[in-house]
Amino acid sequence: MRPAPGPLAPAHLAVSGLSLSFGGLKALTDVSFEVRPGTITALIGPNGAGKTSLFNCISGFYRPREGYIRLDARDITATHPPARAKAGLARTFQNIALFKGMTVLDNIKLGRHAHMRTNLLEALFYWGAARREEMDLRAEVERRIIDFLEIDHIRNKPVASLSYGLQKRVELARALAMRPRLLMLDEPVAGMNREETEDMARFILDVKEEWGISILMVEHDMGMVMDISDHVVVLNFGKVIAQGPPVEVQGDPQVAAAYLGSGNPAELMRRLSAIGEAA
Repeated sequence: MRPAPGPLAPAHLAVSGLSLSFGGLKALTDVSFEVRPGTITALIGPNGAGKTSLFNCISGFYRPREGYIRLDARDITATHPPARAKAGLARTFQNIALFKGMTVLDNIKLGRHAHMRTNLLEALFYWGAARREEMDLRAEVERRIIDFLEIDHIRNKPVASLSYGLQKRVELARALAMRPRLLMLDEPVAGMNREETEDMARFILDVKEEWGISILMVEHDMGMVMDISDHVVVLNFGKVIAQGPPVEVQGDPQVAAAYLGSGNPAELMRRLSAIGEAA
């Protein structure tokens, strides 16, 4: 059993009173939750609940109408995405966003772009500080990230030649190259088979435990969510209807109603157990 996060730990990410509208459509209404340091927080809910809209607000692609977002007590509500990346926020995407014609290694190195100190002239001629920085980056990527995610055998292959599961792993590697303090994973195991899902779940846990990175994750695989999460936030129709430890959320009648159409937590837990047994 995982130890519960310390109750007095300061919030790493704080979302408070967040509201977002598209014309007359309310995508998010008064959404508030926190991500504690060194924990995995899962954001779940039925299709159309507002999970992607919330992710896009946190990563800077959408500007909320109300509320604020704080990263390490710094207000980033109006900060542009590149500045959020420099502040320590990294994200993967539901639809893989890799450069398919480039190699695995080159895709991963692109993740460090926001932190590179080389100017355009030095990079163009690839001398002096530019060359040293590039060599240091390559050494770190190969020594730490590639070995960690067990993808050394594909590092020089073009991304387009890889299986879907390996492409998802490369996208995680690129996010880790950004040296994040908060890692946002948008459906990290969507479309994967059971073996690939188990591998990705193991890597996510290791990122938290060995790298000390806080994780905010959107995922529909409820078996995985309940297995690896420390805290679960449930959205429905753009509102938070429940949040807390996985065991508490499973037993909430509002959560059962959102997923099953009836407030029967026992039925929800039965289906989650069936998912785990099938795995």
